Amino acid sequence: MNNSDKTRKGRAGLLLVASPRFKNLGEGTLHGTYGERKDIVVKDLIGNLDFLDIVFPGIVYEKEDAEKAMKEFYDRKVDFVIAEFLSWSEDFAWIRFLRDMPEIPMIFVNVAKDRMAFENTLEEDDFIEYLCSGTLVGSLEASGSIPRTGRRHVKVVMGSREEVNGKIRTFAAAARARAVLRQSIVGLLANYNEAMWSTYIDPYDVFTKLGPEIRFLPYSVYGDVIDNVGKGELKEYCDALTSRYKMMDDVAYDKFEASVRASIGLAKMAQDSDIDVMVFNDIDRAMFELVGLRAGFYHPWFNANTSVLVPEADMGAGLITYIMKLMSGKNVNFIEPFHIESDFGTFAGGHAGPNDHNDSDWQQNVVIARDVRFAKTSYKYAGAPFAWYRISPGLKTMAQLVECGGRYKLVATLVESLPGEHILATYSHTIFRPVVPVEKLFEEIIKVGTTQHFAVVDGDWLPQLRDLAGMMDFEYHEII
Repeated sequence: MNNSDKTRKGRAGLLLVASPRFKNLGEGTLHGTYGERKDIVVKDLIGNLDFLDIVFPGIVYEKEDAEKAMKEFYDRKVDFVIAEFLSWSEDFAWIRFLRDMPEIPMIFVNVAKDRMAFENTLEEDDFIEYLCSGTLVGSLEASGSIPRTGRRHVKVVMGSREEVNGKIRTFAAAARARAVLRQSIVGLLANYNEAMWSTYIDPYDVFTKLGPEIRFLPYSVYGDVIDNVGKGELKEYCDALTSRYKMMDDVAYDKFEASVRASIGLAKMAQDSDIDVMVFNDIDRAMFELVGLRAGFYHPWFNANTSVLVPEADMGAGLITYIMKLMSGKNVNFIEPFHIESDFGTFAGGHAGPNDHNDSDWQQNVVIARDVRFAKTSYKYAGAPFAWYRISPGLKTMAQLVECGGRYKLVATLVESLPGEHILATYSHTIFRPVVPVEKLFEEIIKVGTTQHFAVVDGDWLPQLRDLAGMMDFEYHEII
């Protein structure tokens, strides 16, 4: 997918419902007719949604307006719909929209004012303002039709305009990720991982329930791509890495070049096959026999293209890594928790293989080091190096996505990554302190029944993940 399609603004259809009975009332009054006042409200409303690409077909007064809105929303492929009653209104157009609009996430809002702009309704100008202010009665009337029509994936929010817009912003991030996911492509190189069957998910379900297509990429092609990496391109990336990171003294330069060449090969395969989520089975013996190592560097192409690379053939982990990339736009790391240290309330976590070491603020956390786990094997480039990364410190969202019985479980929590030295050879890693007691965290995760792989990203993205789970029918488990 084009990077511009993955980094675009959220695209929202704006459905604003008003009363045809009131539309022309108030002609000649100080503040104009009901319809004129609503036009002013709409202009201000849209101006405060400048963080979105808004598709607004006009205020819905009649059923023809609702039909026009549905067509424009569908043709423009909006990520979600913002629905709001601008006052009490006849609900025939609204019910038609609920009945006929193709399934899409919707956020139904009601804005409460601090106070009314009238004291009584003795004058016609004030009476029209009273009619304009009846958003609560409109929302109450409209609410009953949501469950009665069987409409799903509707989130209801209420508050000041500022509060409502904040909730729309969060919902938009989730809806945009859902929409982009439905147009993305997962590349599996080269097969499922029989070492950990619990990570398997159904490729058919991935396409029909989540959205991405899956392309199966053979190791034979990977070998050819590696062999065709040019000397100039190899030198350029080698020089970029050695100028940025310290290389340990025991790294053999020919093995470093081999690891870099294989890393370039992964990026080239992803680029050539238009892959957004590269799922790499990096512990398959066939791969080691063909290539002689596992690639050790996270090529900058992935971040430049808002794509991700994950190891161990775990498509679920690849998808949650990609989702968090789409939502945050930040560097996302792939980990498995290793062990708990109860005395400190912490756990160690990280992962072998290529991990995103490209965070520009934390380049001092990276060392080029041997992959000691495979240093004593008989493979051609045994001990070839990798980017050994102490994952950046700070508050992070940790989440995973697994399949169970045809449904998906999304587990999410907050953890603090602690600063420190490199302590676990072969693994990009850090020490985490969760926001809940560490034993409680993993007891709850094990009760849910998941697997060992998680994505971590800077910041608190729980509200966005919560909204995404709702609009994608995930079983959601938030542990905080």
